Amino acid sequence: MLNGLWLGFFVVATVSALAQWLVGGNHAIFAAMVESIFAMAKLSVEVMVLLFGTLTLWLGFLRIAEKAGIVEWLAKALGPLFSHLMPEVPRGHPAIGLITLNFAANALGLDNAATPIGLKAMRSLQELNPSQTVASNAQILFLVLNASSLTLLPVTIFMYRAQQGAADPTLVFLPILLATCASSLVGLFSVAVMQRLRLWDPVVLAYLIPGALILGGFMAVLAGLSATALAGLSSILGNLTLFGLIMLFLVIGALRKVKVYEAFVEGAKEGFDVAKNLLPYLVAMLCAIGVLRASGALDFGLDGIRHLVQWAGWDTRFVDALPTAMVKPFSGSAARAMLIETMKTQGVDSFPALVAATIQGSTETTFYVLAVYFGAVNIQRARHAVGCALLAELAGVLAAIGVCYWFFG
Repeated sequence: MLNGLWLGFFVVATVSALAQWLVGGNHAIFAAMVESIFAMAKLSVEVMVLLFGTLTLWLGFLRIAEKAGIVEWLAKALGPLFSHLMPEVPRGHPAIGLITLNFAANALGLDNAATPIGLKAMRSLQELNPSQTVASNAQILFLVLNASSLTLLPVTIFMYRAQQGAADPTLVFLPILLATCASSLVGLFSVAVMQRLRLWDPVVLAYLIPGALILGGFMAVLAGLSATALAGLSSILGNLTLFGLIMLFLVIGALRKVKVYEAFVEGAKEGFDVAKNLLPYLVAMLCAIGVLRASGALDFGLDGIRHLVQWAGWDTRFVDALPTAMVKPFSGSAARAMLIETMKTQGVDSFPALVAATIQGSTETTFYVLAVYFGAVNIQRARHAVGCALLAELAGVLAAIGVCYWFFG
């Protein structure tokens, strides 16, 4: 899928460039495309410089959190909820612990830990599955919630904004938090409808009602603030949350006799390796998207959407953020490159760039998650997993656009 997407960028760019040259008489189009390739290759390296430092720093602190038992504590806290949402999984089954550990790791931004734990959870659920090729209800719920991208601390989004020169990289903290809550809730409710889950179970309600009240009260407070005040609050909470978590990890680690410096260095080494491995993918996608933009194909497609939106009488500023939304279900690296390209061309604190950053932080690579998690256990019939996951993805995109108009409009 990724091969076809990447090749498609170049094919579409070539067709567009030939049309501009042969029909429009633009003889400089190919020179612009070649220049864009080299410019994007240079930008990739510039992004990687900050990425090395950010991933090294963050994975160092997260390793302290792991060794301090914070992730395991979150897993125990969420265990009763998932045991009721997946009634066919016996109480005390290892899958419940793995599932809660996976979500706890995702919420803290432990992507490297979350994926292998998630694959173990899927294999554990497959042991309970009466079919070898058809996804069970528990597997579908687990996958859809995984694909809904509930991340409480989108550090990588902050990093990309910082690299592009944002005055306040954490400005999108609250918009991402609200949008990712919307995608996760829609994912949960859509699966509950399809599987006829009893969300009114007392244990489930004991988790959902306090969360809904907190979120509703928080949004009620936000509703009384101006756009300027909202942006300022998002900045304060974003920075306070980030630094507060770092101090929480350090204090709990020290209290539990974790050698925090050694744990930090251990995790930082892993961050260096992860960042190093990302460079080829970043170069590949940024160059492909740069060619697509330079050929005029991307602008042509966006202009068509913009005219439709304008015809409907809506504001068109969000249209320039749509490339990130359109490729995110297929490829995280392509969406990342689209986000960076939007920040580069529109300005890092422009409205389209803020919307694109919020979309990137509140949605997931749905088809990639489906392929990896179901492929690991040879599931061939996904049943309602694809529809529910894409519905959650759509909810995340629409919520991101709406929240950004609320905060920055």
